[in-house]
Amino acid sequence: MRNNLDRHLSTVRNLGILAHVDAGKTTVTERILYATGTTHKRGEVHDGTTITDFDPQERDRGITIFAAAVSCDWDGHRVNLIDTPGHVDFADEVERSLRVLDGAVAVFDAVAGVEPQSESVWRQADRHGVPRIAFVNKLDRVGADLDAAVASIRARLHPVPLVVQLPIGTENDFTGVVDLLRMRALTWSDDGDLAGGTVVEAAVPQELRKEALRRRRLLEEAVAERHPAALEEFCDRETLSAETLSGALRDLTRTGDGVVVLCGSAYRNRGIEPLLDAVVSYLPSPLDMPPVRGTHATGRGMQGGVDRVQEGADRMQGGADRMQDALGGVQDVVGEQRPADPSAPFAALAFKVSATPTGRLTFLRVYSGTIEKGDAVWESGARRTERIGRILRVQADRHAQVECAVAGDIVAVVGLKSARAGSTLCAPEAPIVLEPPGVAEPVVSVAVEARASTDADRLASALARLAEEDPSLVVRTDPETGQTVLSGMGELHLEVAVEKVRRGLGLEVNVGRPEVTYRETVVGGVSGLVFRHVKQDGGAGQFAHVVLDVEPLDAVGGESADSDVESGFAFRSAVVGGRVPQEYVRAVEAGCRDALAEGPLGGHPVTGLRVTLTDGATHVKDSSETAFRTAGRLGLREALRRCVMVLLEPVVEVSVTVPEDAVGGVLGDLAARRGRVTDSTVHGGSAVITATVPLAELFGYATRLRSRTQGRGTFSARPTGYAPAPAAVTR
Repeated sequence: MRNNLDRHLSTVRNLGILAHVDAGKTTVTERILYATGTTHKRGEVHDGTTITDFDPQERDRGITIFAAAVSCDWDGHRVNLIDTPGHVDFADEVERSLRVLDGAVAVFDAVAGVEPQSESVWRQADRHGVPRIAFVNKLDRVGADLDAAVASIRARLHPVPLVVQLPIGTENDFTGVVDLLRMRALTWSDDGDLAGGTVVEAAVPQELRKEALRRRRLLEEAVAERHPAALEEFCDRETLSAETLSGALRDLTRTGDGVVVLCGSAYRNRGIEPLLDAVVSYLPSPLDMPPVRGTHATGRGMQGGVDRVQEGADRMQGGADRMQDALGGVQDVVGEQRPADPSAPFAALAFKVSATPTGRLTFLRVYSGTIEKGDAVWESGARRTERIGRILRVQADRHAQVECAVAGDIVAVVGLKSARAGSTLCAPEAPIVLEPPGVAEPVVSVAVEARASTDADRLASALARLAEEDPSLVVRTDPETGQTVLSGMGELHLEVAVEKVRRGLGLEVNVGRPEVTYRETVVGGVSGLVFRHVKQDGGAGQFAHVVLDVEPLDAVGGESADSDVESGFAFRSAVVGGRVPQEYVRAVEAGCRDALAEGPLGGHPVTGLRVTLTDGATHVKDSSETAFRTAGRLGLREALRRCVMVLLEPVVEVSVTVPEDAVGGVLGDLAARRGRVTDSTVHGGSAVITATVPLAELFGYATRLRSRTQGRGTFSARPTGYAPAPAAVTR
């Protein structure tokens, strides 16, 4: 039985398709489904007939907006595939997908090479440690160049590209590839509808043999440099067998020491079968991945700790000690691993929630154990038991019911009421909490309201459901105006969300002008700020005395940890002699973090600062964690009012592709939008301009660019962080 389970898991591949918008991800997915016999008709993006772009907005706009899961079979292997969005506004969909995948295929345009969002999704995969292979698509286009695309991969993404194919023909004459491992030519015949027919295997054409042998030699040398077993054979025989080369490529892919590069034209259906073979040969199965890590409560138990925290909150008078005791139960956690074993305790991560006409679907990656229809599972977020109603094998918007799901599966389940994206589902008798996917902070906001006052409740319900399905959407009520504010990752992100409400419920909605989310930071700090918190109103009093130094985070140079830089805040204590006990130091830090929510310039979040607690004093009776937390919060607010502060605005890197005769007008328009040009190249009659532009200046840019270039210009953008806004320094 154990061997049968291992054999099943070894034939599973969970992978995603990653790329910049318009690089051909969805077409690659469609051709994979066709090549595997899963579909019998080739869907086209421009016709709105693709399987994975099934949402009406995706078909209208011609882009992937929502990650879609499909499954197919190839060469005795089960391939679970997620087609991810390529537009920067939907990067959070990519993040949630990468959290549950074992491998990925990165698709690149053979003309454009590495584009801005290609780089972003590559870095996301780096953070998650997801092994990748690369597919250089659109070799049939005018200006397509495999070597140039590979050079851009090496220069911008910094992997070691291991090219295993040589194109046969160029541009419109591209007909196939030479497989450099087996030294065979693979060509696809033209069946008259621009989609290649059956692959034909033959000897390498004589005119390409010399070049193929040269590239095979370069591949062997690159692999031998990085793989000990291959190096040993290369030294003995001065060449590598196809078996050794294939095994070494598999090892290098899974360790991330190399990236296998293939090529083709998905639109013409050329190169898909070798891509599937590479997926099976080089990308890992669930058995090849390390056991998933999580935490679980020990000692008095997580649930008991949470209950006692609630009890302590209900009894604030004199309850600080009881709350601290309760928190001990929550903080007493240890690491735990769950292997990819169907017989182990069940553990799964919810990575997507979708409301459909037939019910609420929760998409799961099962990491260990087995679940069956009707099983009870423990939901870690809501801390409650739920029951699995149905288990579905997902094929985009189509579903097939199955009786069970085992470790390594990606499925959807019906019946869960409280699970959200990032929730852990596990066996009630073996609780575990898995690390959820990260959620990016929204950068653009719009005010929304129902046109008819009678629809206000329906709108509120619809927005709440949107935020439940997409954690990167945030809904809040402005305390000053009373307006409902919807925040997201970009203008298009919010347009799609509002349109979903309009189409789904038939609501007429008014939408305000987009506004960006600003930040505040310290450019000139203060030292020795003394703050004393004293409160006496009957009963136990409050006393806390703190002395704070505040400085820009980058002022400490190499001392800052990576996590400090990412969070934008660092705290340390320089108190000596025990003048402030350690538990009160933690309370001061918590109070300082509370103060970061609103800065003195305009109430925006504060980032990029370091706070040092240099001194303090306590009272034998009246000092408490509550008092020191209050002192930390109010003390830092006072310190920020005395600091030199600057307002930060979000900026993006824009890549604009326009005809050469339109460059002047586009450069002038970018300058008017406070853009700073960083690069400009000309290729094939088109110019690619790269510039850094404030996000607030890009609203409506797509329309303006089309009008300046007679509809021939395109652009893409990716966030690069925050920069000082003009004339924003104040004291």
